[in-house]
Amino acid sequence: MVTVVTGAAGMLGSALVARLTADRPNEPAEPVVGVDIRPAPQEWPGYRHVLGDVRDAAVLRRALAGADALVHCAAALPSYPAEQIRSIVVDGTRTVLDAARAAGVARVVYISSTAVYGLPTVVPTPEEYPYAPVDTYSAAKAEAERLALTYRGQFVLPVLRPKTFLGPGRLGLFSMLFEWAHEGRNFPVLGDGRVRIQMLHIADLVDAVVLALRAPADVADDTYNIAAAEFGTLREDFQAVLDAAGHGRRVVSLPAGPARAVLSLLERTRLSPVYGRLLHKLTADSYVDISRARERLGFAPRFSNRDAILETFDWWRAQAGKASSDSPGRTSRDPWKQGVLAAAKVFF
Repeated sequence: MVTVVTGAAGMLGSALVARLTADRPNEPAEPVVGVDIRPAPQEWPGYRHVLGDVRDAAVLRRALAGADALVHCAAALPSYPAEQIRSIVVDGTRTVLDAARAAGVARVVYISSTAVYGLPTVVPTPEEYPYAPVDTYSAAKAEAERLALTYRGQFVLPVLRPKTFLGPGRLGLFSMLFEWAHEGRNFPVLGDGRVRIQMLHIADLVDAVVLALRAPADVADDTYNIAAAEFGTLREDFQAVLDAAGHGRRVVSLPAGPARAVLSLLERTRLSPVYGRLLHKLTADSYVDISRARERLGFAPRFSNRDAILETFDWWRAQAGKASSDSPGRTSRDPWKQGVLAAAKVFF
């Protein structure tokens, strides 16, 4: 089976390419075509890389010729300008799905996000929870998912909604926690930090994608939450990183209301990368129901939140923070600029 992966140079895309092109017991390697605006991060056996934008129909025609399946991983990050988020997420998805239909692709795995729930009032949040976007990113993801669902019946369309995923290579805002821990600083949380925030290891997400590619059509043609089965509180997960750093530092509480007001102001003035939806997520329980994926897909997550965050921290220390904190933050592999928060380190 020939599988096309969009966003193949990104964290999820490259991990999926590595998995599909590898010979494993009962899982032979297969040809994969990747599409990305960036060069391939490495060479894999049986892999062909197409350099280009997912909004370019001609690029997709080249990539999809002879393809059996497609996994649409390409996306924008919440840190992108609003017009780019909508263009990449919504217009890009439409172009990809139209190209898949024209090429006669039999199955498209669409990577959505639990962001489509906005700030849900029901936890664990089931797949039936309505779309409730609260910002540009979640609105674009919800619109793109709605669009994707209109293509069901033209090909098999599994929709996966992952929580925030971690693993070697992931930075983003986590780079701030890792840097502060490594330097021997305490780390602040909003409120007491005893909210349960579910995350996901990249390897478990790749497992879910492979299951969606292989499942019978009647099972695959559904929508699934994908997340860790074992997770504690935000305070516990962050403290695990501080403990691993070995400086005896602690998670410290900040008054949630005043801290959120200050961070909201800093975000509006572009002095902080902590965006509004995240501010609210960090002060309330945020976890989803994964029973449908377990029962229908056979999804069996192997890693807890703590496993994922500690493995990512170990990777970060091994490469000694080589990624600059001044990087533009265009991918989840980049550390986000800390802005004025970098100066706040001296108080912790």
